Amino acid sequence: MADEVWNRDEVESPCVRVCVVHPQARICTGCLRSIDEITRWSKMSAQERRAIIAALPDRADLLKTRRGGRAARLARGV
Repeated sequence: MADEVWNRDEVESPCVRVCVVHPQARICTGCLRSIDEITRWSKMSAQERRAIIAALPDRADLLKTRRGGRAARLARGV
């Protein structure tokens, strides 16, 4: 009986506990989900969750352009 609690057939959350929303892409920089997807995750069906998980690798490209750092300061002449 106790094994039923720990052995669920659920799609695990992709959360990696780095919860920062990218201001332009509007997705979490840790798990790459949108705020809406994060909010609704617990109420989604397994099919919806699998579709989101499948789409996550394509979203990584949205975060490749950095907004700041040394290169940005040099470009601005700071």
